[in-house]
Amino acid sequence: MTCFPHNFLWGGAIAANQVEGAFNQDGKGLSTSDMLPNGILSPHQAREERTDGIKDLAIDFYNRYPEDIELFDEMGFNCLRLSIAWTRIFPNGDELEPNEAGLAYYDKIFDELAKHNMQPFVTLSHYEMPYALVENYGGWGSRKLITFFERYARTVLERYQHKVKLWLTFNEINMSLHAPFTGVGLPEEASEQAIYQAIHHQLLANAKAVNLCHEIIPDAQIGNMLLGAMNYPYTCNPDDVIAAMHENNKWLFFGDVQTRGKYPGYMLRYFREHGIDIAMESGDVELLASASVDFISFSYYASGCASADPKQKEVGNIVDSVPNPYLDKSQWGWLIDPKGLRILLNFLHDRYQKPLFIVENGLGARDEVTPEGEIVDDYRIAYLNDHLVQAREAILDGVELMGFTSWGPIDLVANSTAEMSKRYGYIYVDRHNDGSGTLERKRKKSFYWYQGVIRSNGETLQA
Repeated sequence: MTCFPHNFLWGGAIAANQVEGAFNQDGKGLSTSDMLPNGILSPHQAREERTDGIKDLAIDFYNRYPEDIELFDEMGFNCLRLSIAWTRIFPNGDELEPNEAGLAYYDKIFDELAKHNMQPFVTLSHYEMPYALVENYGGWGSRKLITFFERYARTVLERYQHKVKLWLTFNEINMSLHAPFTGVGLPEEASEQAIYQAIHHQLLANAKAVNLCHEIIPDAQIGNMLLGAMNYPYTCNPDDVIAAMHENNKWLFFGDVQTRGKYPGYMLRYFREHGIDIAMESGDVELLASASVDFISFSYYASGCASADPKQKEVGNIVDSVPNPYLDKSQWGWLIDPKGLRILLNFLHDRYQKPLFIVENGLGARDEVTPEGEIVDDYRIAYLNDHLVQAREAILDGVELMGFTSWGPIDLVANSTAEMSKRYGYIYVDRHNDGSGTLERKRKKSFYWYQGVIRSNGETLQA
């Protein structure tokens, strides 16, 4: 077997706040992402102190989407993962009626995708929420957000029920532990008690969205999405093995609740031993138990190591871990570990026995345009080739894999640092960190490589 299943979904993944721009057009409200002009690693600001950022225009996908979708079609995409900006539908988050201009915009996007026989794969909340919900309610720290999110989810599920059959709830839901403002709208210095209480509310909202999807679109599938932060033991010392177990449990907890419908015992122990008391109301336990996702999706960029020795830990990009001496690093210091993807796929399939979907994987790098106007990104081709080879190995292992949507098929604004120089795309966008550039699109060498991979259903991959 040298290729992928005949019904495999090939494509790419983008996020509204990193590509659309048009941050205040057609009635859109300010989002938490709009309040982070320097990326999620920078402190958030008060509304009156907001400064302009590169995301305000981003790559202008809002206006250029027909051109970009045409390029995706040229590569052979049969699936595009994208997100709806909550603030285009409910600008402040607590309105009773949605913003029709926002709904109409995504109708046009989905219709354009349908013209190209490309399946939309929609994330309800991708690293953003209405900033007014932070100002007026304290973000996900308030149970009221469950009602607001339920209204938003019902609105878009009903509106697009005939156009969208693949859905995700929250992007990298476990990121709230590392970037609480981005994840749950809490201050970066929020306590664990506050963060886990907000996460509880978000998990309840997730359950409501899952149930709504099953009710409104019976032939649809809705999944969760995890940041696949797999940790190896730094050594075979049992203390390091236990340290790795604890580190992995921090993010697997979210998958456990979203598939098994209850808080796992290891998390209840953690709460007891750290003085965390989750306030639950009548019906919470039953709601979580009623809503198991249809599939598990995840991002995978790098693996890490865990050690019982705290001095071994190294500060990373958002997530800290112990460096692995056997792996190379990307230009941004992320460990490159293709075999880790096969390990993670087997691990998740064994744990949950549900279909899996790789919804983000890619290499952020500084691309150079040659005097001839070409972008020869062999390093990106090598990275993606090696990861897809390992995904194929996992399929041979018996893993049920639905698809692969690589992150950033077109250059976009980096989430962590709001840079354009950290490029992921097969398509180059002439825009730079200082905001200069023509926004012209240009095919990179990897564009034609990925086109060949899709056309051959993986047969052109080099093991």
